[in-house]
Amino acid sequence: MRNWSGIYEYRATAVEAPPTVEAVQDLVARSPRVRALGTRHSFNDLADTDGVLVTTTAIDPSFDLDTDRRVVTVGAGTRYAAVATYLTDRGWALHNMGSLPHISVGGAIATGTHGSGDLNGNLSTAVRGLQIVGPDGSLRWVRHGHPDFPGSVVALGLLGVTVRLELAVQPSYLVRQDVYRGLPWATLLADVPAITGAGYSVSVFTDWATDPIGQVWVKRRLESADEPVPDELAGAVRIEGASQILPSEDDNTTQQGVAGAWSAALPHFRIESTPSNGDEIQTEYFVDRADAVGALEAVRALAADIAPHLLITELRTIAADDLWTSMASGRDSLAIHFTFKNEPDAVVALTPRIEAALEPFAPRPHWGKVHTLAPEAIVARYPRFGDFRDLVHRTDPEGKLRGRHTQALLDAAAGA
Repeated sequence: MRNWSGIYEYRATAVEAPPTVEAVQDLVARSPRVRALGTRHSFNDLADTDGVLVTTTAIDPSFDLDTDRRVVTVGAGTRYAAVATYLTDRGWALHNMGSLPHISVGGAIATGTHGSGDLNGNLSTAVRGLQIVGPDGSLRWVRHGHPDFPGSVVALGLLGVTVRLELAVQPSYLVRQDVYRGLPWATLLADVPAITGAGYSVSVFTDWATDPIGQVWVKRRLESADEPVPDELAGAVRIEGASQILPSEDDNTTQQGVAGAWSAALPHFRIESTPSNGDEIQTEYFVDRADAVGALEAVRALAADIAPHLLITELRTIAADDLWTSMASGRDSLAIHFTFKNEPDAVVALTPRIEAALEPFAPRPHWGKVHTLAPEAIVARYPRFGDFRDLVHRTDPEGKLRGRHTQALLDAAAGA
């Protein structure tokens, strides 16, 4: 079995999809080695194992909305599209959504997958509780306020198989997406916060070589559907009609120029469609937002080499959080995302050059995307990774839940 894009082939001996929580408990208890698998949107071997992969996508979502606590409980294998539909129908919402609404809730949270917005925490920051099947098959809840909670959310599958999650919700709200074209690079670099703060969630799309920048997508949270929006953004002009990130995507983007439900406008792709290019390789790096200009200039110096192999780059921001292994842990971040053509040799050659350019800014790679940074370099960029390692060893002393990728990280932390 391969991942969603087809670029990685799993080496696990089996892939199991238990239909109930009890079946997950039984499988984990009797398996010598096991790892949790979401919707296979990781581009590296993070989720892999030489044992059994277990996915919870076959378990019923069993939605439970508690409006008094403002929490919805869902199955970890549920896709965000289903959660968004359920909540919208009942007048409720999440604070953020990823660009791809088809990823599983559990997989996105375990890897710190993010969404965007200067003031918005990543998807993991909505978590208020996790129900986890431990290595011995036991079932436990870890909730907000517990000492282990900050290390248990973005846990890379190392603490067990998460089967249910409690997520914070809020009353539903309107979002309007508008697309602007013609933003000069010099204008962006002169005042990055003015662009990324122009809406509730802002994405800048570029190929690095073209000036002005290709597109800026601004998603504004509105009080009313007829609230006016500006026709210009720092010299860029708002366009009418549909707009795609890539021409091959068959208009899989969200509505434009019309205020609608949060669930229809926060993702980049409609929840009823099959999104994105698929045949691609993704990399992504998070830097401190205070270093945004230097980081962007450093990568742009490689534009002539990057552009021929690139489908698109997306620049997004995410608010700092206190989760030990979140890519935004402790710092407001700029996420620099590359969707490359499926050209492995070119990506293998380019990735270390991009990482070297970003090195002065201590980049944190997305846990589930392609990179070549050494484990020692990665764990050194997380002040609480040693605490996370201790939590992992206390929870799973025999290492049943570890794979080659995660073991290398834990070994690096031990030697730090």
